[in-house]
Amino acid sequence: MGRPLGSLFARTALTLALAFIVFQAAAFWVVTRTLIVPVAERSADDLAGLIVLSAQTWVELPPETRVAFERELARRHGLRLTTIDVGATAEAPDFAFRPQIEAALSRRIGDAVVLRGVPNMAAAWLELPLGGHDLRVGFFPNRYAVKPPLAAIAVIALGAFLSLLTALLLVRRITVPLARAAHAASQVGAGQLPDPLPETGPAELAELACRFNTMATEVRELLDNRTTLLAGISHDLRTPMTRLQLNLEMLRDAPSPARIDRATADLADMNKLITGYLELARTTQTESRQRFDLAVLLEEVAADAGLSWPGAVPCEIDASRLAVRQIVANLIQNAQRYGGDMPVDLELECSDRQARVVVRDAGLGIPDDQLEKVFRPFYRLEASRSQATGGTGLGLAIVRQLAESNGWKVTLRNRPAGGLEAVLEIPR
Repeated sequence: MGRPLGSLFARTALTLALAFIVFQAAAFWVVTRTLIVPVAERSADDLAGLIVLSAQTWVELPPETRVAFERELARRHGLRLTTIDVGATAEAPDFAFRPQIEAALSRRIGDAVVLRGVPNMAAAWLELPLGGHDLRVGFFPNRYAVKPPLAAIAVIALGAFLSLLTALLLVRRITVPLARAAHAASQVGAGQLPDPLPETGPAELAELACRFNTMATEVRELLDNRTTLLAGISHDLRTPMTRLQLNLEMLRDAPSPARIDRATADLADMNKLITGYLELARTTQTESRQRFDLAVLLEEVAADAGLSWPGAVPCEIDASRLAVRQIVANLIQNAQRYGGDMPVDLELECSDRQARVVVRDAGLGIPDDQLEKVFRPFYRLEASRSQATGGTGLGLAIVRQLAESNGWKVTLRNRPAGGLEAVLEIPR
């Protein structure tokens, strides 16, 4: 599958490729200036010295041995030495480091030397007047020249290929998990619950996958809670609204203070239901933290609930004061409602690590298999959901969501002696 030019893979691969190309070009320039050119100049000077020495030797040799010397030069060094005019009137073939060879020959001879060539021949020739003879010396540039352009292209191409291969191996390890996370995010946006992302690979990507999985689960739970909330509103408001409409219709024909009182009570029930729904909807909005004494706050909550509380030692915490107050108030209200006529105990345990608020009642408790279910919105052990036997089933749901949104923990457990114990744990 092709990758768009704006993708992370394409951009990273292009960046690496350009970086490698620039590096290779800089490295090639440094090697050329510090190694290839000095070696070429030395080779050119050696070639010029060989040519001049060979010409001087040829002049000093007896005429009958010169032919053998010429053959030996051609066989061993690739040099052509002759007095015959070879017709070198054209430009010599271009080859690398030609200027260095001409400069070296000029220094050796003491006069400017320009290499010439013969049409359709690859040799380079120069005329060398020496000892009364016009010597022509020729050599094949391919024997001495290198090909730096081809070397540069090969090095740069290899660097670009290695950079693209590196990008493929390294960036793929990043882009594949990110693409998977993007697809999962689109599913979450569409209201679907995607498959959990694999929490593997580098630590950062594994942490991202873990947090995304947690977020996806929380978003799904939030959507479920909102759906349940709307269904609860529709269900719970329908009954008092029907009674209110019936009372209003009957008031047309027979006004009665009792019917007005019933209508007023229905409005109060509706207001109570709406207040509970709004409290549940606000539980996902965290409040600013402040430092306060938890013992003082519990004393206020106990006084409002009519509990006789002996108090506790000061316990300073940094937390959302209103959230703590609402959680404890709901736990006390729940204990008073289902604890019968027995008193409710409130206790504060404060240590260096955490503060624990414990609310105990002496009621019937909750079956062990339903200790977690009662935290669901609208879940009640008493199935009628009437206001006479209980609330709307939102109290413990509000408690759980408030605790989770602030990083606290709320648990329920049955007491061995009977009754229920609710514990709120707040890290210090």
